[in-house]
Amino acid sequence: MKNLLTIILTIVTVSTFAQGSLGTGKEKNVDYKYRVSLPGITVPQFFTKAWDDPTNTQHIELHVKRNIDDKNIIGLKFATWRLFQPMGILWWDGLLDKVESETEFYPGHVRESGVGVSYQRMLWKGLFATVEVLPQFKTYLDEEGEKIGNGFKLYNSFHLGYHLAFGKKKRFFVEPQVHSQFWVFDTNTPDAFKQLDDKWRNYFLFEPNIYLGLKF
Repeated sequence: MKNLLTIILTIVTVSTFAQGSLGTGKEKNVDYKYRVSLPGITVPQFFTKAWDDPTNTQHIELHVKRNIDDKNIIGLKFATWRLFQPMGILWWDGLLDKVESETEFYPGHVRESGVGVSYQRMLWKGLFATVEVLPQFKTYLDEEGEKIGNGFKLYNSFHLGYHLAFGKKKRFFVEPQVHSQFWVFDTNTPDAFKQLDDKWRNYFLFEPNIYLGLKF
């Protein structure tokens, strides 16, 4: 029932958001129809720690978007990452302390990968809001790296940020933002992983990020 109510709330929120944004008659054409971007976290992880470090999330993410007009942007999201502890541990739960103490580490890792959709609405000047829905397929690995199961998750995120374009033709851009996410349909979780997941929430709040991108 909790998952059903969450899904209904998401559908209503996205529908209202889109209906109130598209087709207002105030939109204008744009110079560039397409854009690609990736989160800043994708780059430093290749240099700050070994790829096989247990706490390296191996996060790779790419966004390909289409500018409908100067207000409405739709896109595809390609993402994969590896979790070493539950995602629902919030900042005020002592998130960083949990990483250092390793008290909430999984007995292995879970790889989550998927292709999703996004809708971005420009609100005022560079200020924007984005909704993303990402179905994910999960692969569970034990401490030796052997596969022990598969699962599925529907991962959703809500973003508020600011678009800053630069360069001679304003092709390059950065988007500092804060986002919150929640997930449902978290299926087929092995017992040892589930015991840890059940201790924490199915959402994470106020994650800072910055996206780097190119328009064309």
